[in-house]
Amino acid sequence: MRRIALLFLLIAVFCSCHRGGHGYQDSTNDTVCAVPEPTFFYGICIDSMYVEEGQIDQGQFLSTLFASKGISPRVTDHIARNHKDVFDVSKIRSGNRYYFLMTNDSLETPLFWIYEIDRRNYALFSLTDSLTAWRFQKDLELRLARTSGVITSSLWNAVIANGGDANLAVHLSDVYAWTIDFFGIQEGDFFDVVYDRQYIDGEPVGMGEVIYCNFVHRGDTIRAIAYEQDGMLGFYNEKGENLRKAFLKAPLNYRRISSTFSNSRYHPVLKIYRPHHGVDYAAPAGTPVVSIGDGTVITKAYQAGGGGNYLKIKHNTTYTTCYMHLQSYAKGIAEGVRVKQGQVIGYVGSTGIATGPHLDFRVYKNGTAIDPLKMESPPADPIKQADMEQFLNVVRYWMKAMQEPGVPEPYQEPDPQPDSLVPQPVYLPA
Repeated sequence: MRRIALLFLLIAVFCSCHRGGHGYQDSTNDTVCAVPEPTFFYGICIDSMYVEEGQIDQGQFLSTLFASKGISPRVTDHIARNHKDVFDVSKIRSGNRYYFLMTNDSLETPLFWIYEIDRRNYALFSLTDSLTAWRFQKDLELRLARTSGVITSSLWNAVIANGGDANLAVHLSDVYAWTIDFFGIQEGDFFDVVYDRQYIDGEPVGMGEVIYCNFVHRGDTIRAIAYEQDGMLGFYNEKGENLRKAFLKAPLNYRRISSTFSNSRYHPVLKIYRPHHGVDYAAPAGTPVVSIGDGTVITKAYQAGGGGNYLKIKHNTTYTTCYMHLQSYAKGIAEGVRVKQGQVIGYVGSTGIATGPHLDFRVYKNGTAIDPLKMESPPADPIKQADMEQFLNVVRYWMKAMQEPGVPEPYQEPDPQPDSLVPQPVYLPA
């Protein structure tokens, strides 16, 4: 009803002031009466409303908040029971903003309640007879940003010191996880990166994808160019080679798999059931064991009650592998040593608790053991030949744009050449 009344009011104003043009000109004083533009707040016209802003207090409940505005317990209970699919109001958090949209009169009757779930998501509750609820997202604006700096202590500190988004260091670690040893970043290493920064209501709230980066590590410039191929975004160097590398399928030549990944395996020596978060590869003693990918040795030790001689290799911020029951280690293998994919790191043995020579191989993803036989190796395909010309256009653009100071303009695909400008074949008479 209130919206209908507002509509009639606008029609009345329009009819009295607007006479066939952009406004009605009074013949007596030559003034023009124009219809004002409506004001919207979170998608609701508030021309006849009063808006009150607040923040959830520590330990505050919706019932006490609504009671302070004279909203009946029936309305509060209905919202709590029937709109959990929109937002569970029992999970309101202290410090989050809310708004009451009320009638602009002496009664100040609440009509709507808006609760900001986070910086982007909000819930809108109707407090009138319908008691309807909706969930919306604010518009997310992407703007190109550029951050560069010299590393003096850590990548994160360098990013923050140069005004970059706090998540940029994590994104760069992911982009270069297979290319740069972030345990070995040196003082004096340099980065210059363009990325999407996210804004809501004109304020930065996070970041999107890295677009282009020059990373100077140990004197070598390693470029990362974002490019979408077959619907998947990947990062490539200027030659079109994928910065990611696939893992080897197995760390050795083995005879058979004697035990698989299990949360409850009967141990042949201890005669008890316990988790076995690895794969046992049966192989003759002395069989070479290789690292399944580039990485850094983070542990070289002996475990008397289980794994015997073992190694742990950290490949990037996501994956770590473990090689157990080794007879011995390869020459030069020590904690802190950088190893290459396929490099021999040790030899099959039966140290620790084992019934015979085998390799107990384990993989950890973000610190959690996963089944090595089901591990999805990351994509490592280069740019396809059919896409190479277009990719090189992108590379040339960014390499030139990054030579200039400031934030570059986004890359634009060149307009296709009109048919009239494309050289046509000439057929000579026979």
